[in-house]
Amino acid sequence: MENLLTSLPMVAKMATNDYVGFTFFVGCMAMMAASAFFFLSMNGFDRKWKTSILVSGLITFIAAVHYWYMRDYWAVNAESPTFFRYVDWILTVPLMCVEFYLILKVAGAKKSLMWRLIFLSVIMLVTGYLGEAVYRDQAQIWGLISGIAYFVIVYDIWLGQAKKLAQEAGGAVLKAHKTLCWFVLVGWAIYPIGYMAGTPGWYEGIFGGISMDVIYNIGDAINKIGFGLVIYNLAVTATSDSNA
Repeated sequence: MENLLTSLPMVAKMATNDYVGFTFFVGCMAMMAASAFFFLSMNGFDRKWKTSILVSGLITFIAAVHYWYMRDYWAVNAESPTFFRYVDWILTVPLMCVEFYLILKVAGAKKSLMWRLIFLSVIMLVTGYLGEAVYRDQAQIWGLISGIAYFVIVYDIWLGQAKKLAQEAGGAVLKAHKTLCWFVLVGWAIYPIGYMAGTPGWYEGIFGGISMDVIYNIGDAINKIGFGLVIYNLAVTATSDSNA
């Protein structure tokens, strides 16, 4: 028993000014709490909204697991856990795109919309990883490709087919869609800032010195939990209206 205890890793001491470690810890706990909230609330809604709430819970749960590993990685190595972060994003960001399809199904959204958004999000993330971790000398080129994919997503949800479907659905669905669009336009804009803060380029004088991990951690917590809360509010409103 004594050997077992001595072999267990000790919790690393966190410096009072370690804002990166602090945001990793808070982000992990916040997304764990959000997952529990979404999963436990599923049975309170109409069946057609349960999948959306389930996906919201999966997004924050996957993120919480990765943040657990990233927190420990930072504590041990004191360097950005870029690989783990992109593994998290490659799973959670496409699921966030799926949420648009799920809420727009009531207006007749087709799976082609979902797969288009998923494909664009994967392109955005893969090219972002290549620029940030593999081909750093060409970070500007890979960042440009990633940015183009991001802006196509923005166009699709703000002005394209998704916008038309949301307008056809109207009511609570349209309101939720607009809020999610703002999350993508404003909330997701945090990630290019983090990318530029962590890669070389003409923008170094603007974003150099900013901790990209703090930016990413705050952005993740706001975007992933916020996305889920918008879906939760839609499910509450729609279920209440159908029972009225």
